[in-house]
This record gives sequence, structure tokens and C-alpha cells, in this order.
Amino acid sequence: MTTIDTSERFTTLPDDATLSATVVALEEHGFSVDVVDDLDAARKAVLTRIPHGSSVMTNTSMTLKETGIEDAIDGGGPYESARNKMLALDYQTQAQEMKVISGQADYALGSVHAVTREGTLVIASASGSQLSSYAWGAANVIFVVGAQKLVPTLEAAHERIYQHSLKLEDVRAQAAYGQHSSVGKVLEIHQELPGRIHVVLIRQVVGF
Repeated sequence: MTTIDTSERFTTLPDDATLSATVVALEEHGFSVDVVDDLDAARKAVLTRIPHGSSVMTNTSMTLKETGIEDAIDGGGPYESARNKMLALDYQTQAQEMKVISGQADYALGSVHAVTREGTLVIASASGSQLSSYAWGAANVIFVVGAQKLVPTLEAAHERIYQHSLKLEDVRAQAAYGQHSSVGKVLEIHQELPGRIHVVLIRQVVGF
């Protein structure tokens, strides 16, 4: 019996046939899709879809950081940064207002932890803070996803979360917040009304 190294299993880019089949499945489930070659192209694909002046929430994501999308939105560009507006409030006394701002932006940006061959998007979260906007609250959602996150099944998606993504996120959380991470909630998006959720797939290993 062969033992597969989980990090290699979950960081290998798919072949063109798998990528193409996944794109077709995503489109059949109501998602629109761009496939781009690199980080710069991903950033341009996202920013060109967002009208200037829109309220935009950048949810915590290594992919948004690595592509420069986070800086483009929150660094004083032509958009209304929901994150900046939210962080200006006091969590102890204005938590509900913060939830409204982050959960009901014109555009919610982030990534996913896995995309199945059948076209399901799978996102794990410790607190669930970003999940309400993805599921319902935001008018538009854009996911930026490294193609290494494509997996064959939902079972493989959950394995990827626990065996790969959580381990890396735990290290990040300890460095950023001084505490361990966990999987508190998992959102599976199987179907969406056309036009609301857009997926930008990058032919590179990006994010967790």
C-alpha cells in the first residue's frame, strides 16, 4: 500500500482536462469563472469586475494578500473598504454594526479551501465571520482560488481542510493572533443563481 504525502497531494496543480471539467461543472451550478495564468492577471480580473465606489469586504485570505488584491482594496484605492470601516469601530460596543458592515457589502472577496470536480465550493472558518456574506449577505462574491485546491470529491475537500489547510492556518493564526486556529464551521456552496458568485482560478499554487 502506497502512502501519499498529504502536502504533495493537496499542492499539486491539476492537468488541463481536470481544470476544464471543473470549470464546466462550476458554470453548470451557476458560478461564472475566469481562468488566469498568474497573480497579476488574477488581480486584474477581480478589480475590473468591481465598479469604483463599491463597498468591498476583503475577508482574511492569504490568496488575496499574495495577489495584491487586499492592498488594492484596503490601501486607499477607488473603492470603499468595508474592512477599514469595520475596524474603525469598537468590537466591545459595536459588534453588531461590524457584522452588518462586513456581511452586507456590495462585494465580498475571499478564497475557498477546495473546489470539487462536481462544482461545489467548500470554505472552512474558525468563527464563521465571512460565511454569511458568501452564503447570502453580500450582493456579489468573488473567490480567488489557486488551482491546487481542485479535488475530486467532497470527502477529499474535507480531507484537504483538516490535513492541509488547517495546519497552515494554525501557524498563521499563532503568529498573527497568538492563538491556535480551528475548524468551527464549514460552508458548502453547491448552487447559486447566475451572476452572483464569480470564481477566478489561477494556474499556480496560491494560498492554503
